[in-house]
Amino acid sequence: MKIFSGISIIILILAAALVGGTFYTVKESQQVIITQFGKPIGSAIIEPGLHMKLPFIQQANYFEKRFLAWDGEPNQIPTKDKRFIWVDTYARWRIVDPLLFFQRLRNQRIAQSRLDDILDGGTRNVVANHRLIELVESGLDKNKLREKGLEKIKYGREKLAKEVLYQAAPKVKDLGIEILDFRFKRINYVEEVRKKVYARMIAERKRIAEQYRAEGAGEAARIAGEKDRQLKTITSEAYRTAKEIKGKAEAEASRIYAKAYQQDAEFFDFLRSLETYKKALRKDTTLVISSKSELLKYMSNIQKKRNSP
Repeated sequence: MKIFSGISIIILILAAALVGGTFYTVKESQQVIITQFGKPIGSAIIEPGLHMKLPFIQQANYFEKRFLAWDGEPNQIPTKDKRFIWVDTYARWRIVDPLLFFQRLRNQRIAQSRLDDILDGGTRNVVANHRLIELVESGLDKNKLREKGLEKIKYGREKLAKEVLYQAAPKVKDLGIEILDFRFKRINYVEEVRKKVYARMIAERKRIAEQYRAEGAGEAARIAGEKDRQLKTITSEAYRTAKEIKGKAEAEASRIYAKAYQQDAEFFDFLRSLETYKKALRKDTTLVISSKSELLKYMSNIQKKRNSP
């Protein structure tokens, strides 16, 4: 009985190992390549569920179906205008052909190493062929602002990232993978040139500020000139209107005087003489004139009337 029990246990263990080596499970996020003695056989298994293989002889190699992250190491790279900067990048990729991926790379660790070579090399080429301002600029929508003082650029950070992605795409196609996205995570100046860059930025902003001040002064001068022109126009128009009113008033006064003169010339002359006396003979005024002067005609008549009996 003890021998029979030992044999039964061995048989059960062998059966469990046989069943366990025969069946394997594929999850929704996985894809599998079956290898026999290390060589892949058949196409990739991408359908989730329970599958079968030959036990002990065949082996299931699992690969991710989901998006995978690649995080590059920060590198010191010179730009086209000879500025040394630190560039930190990242990308998203996935395995699109598991069989080709297994044949060329075998596993994700080697794939990450190949991506380091391809993406770091592409980043160096792109950065070295463009100016620093094109890497710092996050987009081309600020060119309207640059028209007022900042330097115009043809490229931007997003476009340069797409250029790296475009260069890397054919290189990874034969590896069974696809790069979905590539981005510049961080761009920083090397310590040696940081102060110079900051000084240039300050000088650039000062130049823009001076340009705005000059434009403001010009606009102020234009407004002041327009004000003076309008003031002169208004003053001239007011002077002309005043002269017209004064002329009409004088004409009306002359008409009234003429009408009064026609009604009683002697009385009119008498009133005008009184007005003349009032204006000419002020207090403390000494007037030396002839007694036969027309100015003293009415005064002489008054004196004669006083002296007559």
